[in-house]
Amino acid sequence: MTNSVSDNRVADSSRLAILAGRGRLPECLADTCRSQNRPYLVVAFTGQTDPGFAAAHPHVWTRLGAVGRTLRLLQRENIKTIVLAGSMRRPALRSLCPDSRALRILARAGFGGLGDDRLLRLVMQELENEGLEVVGAHTIVQQLLLPHGALTARTPTADQLADIALGQQAARLLGRLDIGQAVIVQQGRILGVEGAEGTDGLIARCAPWTREGKAGILIKTAKPEQDPRADLPALGPETIAHAAAAGLIGIAGEAGRTLLLEAAAAVAAADTAELFLYGS
Repeated sequence: MTNSVSDNRVADSSRLAILAGRGRLPECLADTCRSQNRPYLVVAFTGQTDPGFAAAHPHVWTRLGAVGRTLRLLQRENIKTIVLAGSMRRPALRSLCPDSRALRILARAGFGGLGDDRLLRLVMQELENEGLEVVGAHTIVQQLLLPHGALTARTPTADQLADIALGQQAARLLGRLDIGQAVIVQQGRILGVEGAEGTDGLIARCAPWTREGKAGILIKTAKPEQDPRADLPALGPETIAHAAAAGLIGIAGEAGRTLLLEAAAAVAAADTAELFLYGS
């Protein structure tokens, strides 16, 4: 039996479409739907979604630039509710090959002049105009949002709390420009801010610039005007591993506005690496 959509079509208005990018979040959502016996469909995007993940679930393939076709697929599959999950590489306009619906969104966005957050807002508005309900991942998976306080045996010191506050301030300024969601701070100095390379790239870029003495901290916050239904900052075991390899001492996320993926595994990995994981 195959997992293609032709063998798994369910005429059920509760069916959830997972518009899947990269990372662990799409898999987390699909596993939750499966465990709850909720019908779901993975909408996989060529060059973005992991083919191995898609093959393990009922799915359809489409392109980022084929907005009209994607909407027709959702209508054909009787989808009423969708969730945007995972990161997407933003392709060049030439390789995107946008259809007329995609061109309409891009025109409103100034053909690439907007950051990710504002572009996602336009995409969600287009989906809602078609009568679709866009929900946040945290409404599907319970306890996905990072709580307040330390989750690990190690807790931040007073100096580290001051670095976290500085990092939050810098990250929010960064977010107002719709650029990134993360910074690394060490001993009162901002080592780097997140750009197009993402959080893992930021960690790798800053590793050679660390000072002697007390190690640095990764701080992630949501953008000030961010819609919580899409692209909330996320942390998980992979983030912990990269932070530990770079010699960081801790990770702080904005409590209630940061997704913590595979929480038990993330906390265990942080404890093993003697890092703190903190919701601020």
